[in-house]
Amino acid sequence: MTPEMALQVGRALAELVKDGRIMGFARKPGHRPRIVIGKDTRLSGYMLESALQSGIIAQGVDVLLVGPLPTPGIAFICKSMRADAAVVVSASHNAFEDNGIKIFAGDGFKLPDAVEETLEDLVKDPELAARGATHKALGKAFRVDDAVGRYVVFLKATFPDELSLDGLKIVVDCAHGAAYRVAPEVFRELGADVTELAVEPNGININDNCGALHPGGLQAAVKSHGADIGIALDGDADRVIVVDEKGEVVDGDQIMAACARALMQRGLLGHNTLVATVMSNLGLDRYVKELGGHVVRTQVGDRYVVEEMRRGGFTLGGEQSGHLIFLDHTTTGDGVVAALALLSLMVREAKPLSQLTRAMEVLPQKLLSFPVKSRTPLEEMGEALRVVTEVEKALGDEGRVLFRYSGTEMKARVLVEGLDASRIDRYAQDIAAAIKAAVG
Repeated sequence: MTPEMALQVGRALAELVKDGRIMGFARKPGHRPRIVIGKDTRLSGYMLESALQSGIIAQGVDVLLVGPLPTPGIAFICKSMRADAAVVVSASHNAFEDNGIKIFAGDGFKLPDAVEETLEDLVKDPELAARGATHKALGKAFRVDDAVGRYVVFLKATFPDELSLDGLKIVVDCAHGAAYRVAPEVFRELGADVTELAVEPNGININDNCGALHPGGLQAAVKSHGADIGIALDGDADRVIVVDEKGEVVDGDQIMAACARALMQRGLLGHNTLVATVMSNLGLDRYVKELGGHVVRTQVGDRYVVEEMRRGGFTLGGEQSGHLIFLDHTTTGDGVVAALALLSLMVREAKPLSQLTRAMEVLPQKLLSFPVKSRTPLEEMGEALRVVTEVEKALGDEGRVLFRYSGTEMKARVLVEGLDASRIDRYAQDIAAAIKAAVG
């Protein structure tokens, strides 16, 4: 991800916006197209933000700059201000050396695959710059100074008016990321006693041994402060992992299970259906079925969860990793919205978090992630395919094997699930060894 690449992405996105192909709403005569740009706290964000801005302006489209803000907050600002699209400069949970670009249409939803492919083709178009605007047709840039305040108000509005967080002790770990101002302010304004962790970003400490991927510090803080809950966000705050009052980690599956139960009891879970990815624990399916509902599975990625939710009219979905979507409120995963939903459940039922989230029986899982030199399809790895087939046969109907490559890193992931923890650990190690031998 270089400035040159970002410049070209900005040009390409502006071209699509001018054509009206990704707005998500009807364009009226005289409308001047605008694109929102936001970012997380990575050092390279300054560089890529400027490059994107230059590319967009060069094609004759205006820019709205919101600065560091959670990914879902940028999607909200885009929709709220009737912009045509939004760009988020972020590598989410990755280390600071990485960076990337996420794009939302004017309706706040991520772009479908077909539109992304069109955008990629434009990025590679050697004639793109020649179609740029000149003189009076160039775009302008405006800074949205109250973006944080707008988003805070929105977040608080997702929490029930009749409830408050008075009396609750909360520890929040912001991963030195985009939510370092937003999250503590929201919980505090709703009445909670808030202890803040990882809220001093310096450009290189984002996700560094903190946040949703590294909850150890949060667990210790919850115990030492006697907190009711610990909330860990990732670098761009679109995912959340929580820690209960006992210091135990609660993942996205357990949060979804608790929220699905509460929504079903109140008749608010769309079609009594929860949408999850293939990575979610099989215990989630069993639990929701016991409640009288069912789970629909998608491929990995919160965008695919959202697409299925919109297609089927479902209201709750997410991933085990903590990308949780409450479609009545948001258009993408939002860690703070998810935390507020769980907090409202704690307040409404007056029960500790451990009691609310341990009803679902979690089947033993072993997930291994390791670097690879290539993304060779499993079908082309003879020995690895043989090992996977043997493991699947041994597990039968009481378990499963999932293998995939990361979408953001050169890594492979192996998930084995079953009833016997020792067996699945051995199976996962065997599969990983065979894959490493095949692809390095």
